[in-house]
Amino acid sequence: MASLQELVTILAKLRAPDGCPWDRKQTHESLKPYLLEETYEVLDAVDSGQNSALQEELGDLLLQVVFHAQVAAEQDHFTLDDVIEGICAKLIRRHPHVFSDATAANVDDVMRHWEAAKRQEKQHDDTGSEEKSIFASVPRQLPALLRAEKIQKRAGRLGFDWPDLAGPMEKIDEELAELRQALEEGDDDHIIEELGDVLFSVVNVARFVKANPELTLDRTNQKFIERFQTMERHAAEENLDLHSMSLAEMDELWRQAKQKPSTD
Repeated sequence: MASLQELVTILAKLRAPDGCPWDRKQTHESLKPYLLEETYEVLDAVDSGQNSALQEELGDLLLQVVFHAQVAAEQDHFTLDDVIEGICAKLIRRHPHVFSDATAANVDDVMRHWEAAKRQEKQHDDTGSEEKSIFASVPRQLPALLRAEKIQKRAGRLGFDWPDLAGPMEKIDEELAELRQALEEGDDDHIIEELGDVLFSVVNVARFVKANPELTLDRTNQKFIERFQTMERHAAEENLDLHSMSLAEMDELWRQAKQKPSTD
C-alpha cells in the first residue's frame, strides 16, 4: 500500500537532475495556479457527492502540498515533516479543551479557545516584531467575497460590528442610494467605489445569517446556468434561435424555466 513517504520519494525523483524537465522547472510561484485549480476541483467533487471523485481530487491537492514542500526542502527552507509537525502542534495548541485542562461546553467556547491561541501565536511575526494590524494575516489572494467576510469578522472581534441584522440591512439601502447618486453623476470611479460598498454590505448580511458569501453566490451562479440551459433546451425543442429572439420572448422562456426543474 502506498504511503505519504512514497509520494515524497516520487516527487524527489521527478525533481532530480535526471527527472522530469517540467517538474524540475517548477517554483512556488509557478505552482500557484495549480494549487488554486486543484482546490476548486476538490470543492466540485464535494458538491457532486461522488466519493471516487473526491478521493481522486484530494490526491491531486495533496500532490500540490508535497510538491511545495519538496521545492522548499531542496532550498533548505523546510521539509514535509516540518509542515506536518507544525500543523500537529497548532491543532494541539488550539484545542486545549481536548489536549489540556481547558473546558468547552459548546462551539462558541471552542472558538474562544481557538482565537485566544491565534492571538498568542500572532503576537510576533517571523522577524520578531509585533504584528501591526488585525488584518495582517488575512491573505491578499483570497477571493474578494471571502476576504471581505474575514475582514468583517476580524473587525467584529474588536466590537466594531452591528448589534443585529437590522444594521447591515439598513446599510445596504444606504449604499444603494449612494450608488444611484453616483450613477446619476456619471463618475466611473465613484460608481465603482459605491458598487464595491454595496457588495461589502451584502457580505455583512451574509455573515449575520451565517451564509458563506462565496458559496452562496456560487450556488446562485449554478442556478442561473441550469435555468438558462433549460431555456436553451426549450428553444431547441421549439426550433427557436435565442440569438434572434427579443428580450420579451426570452423572458417568457426564462419564466417557464423557473417553473420547471432544471433537469427536465
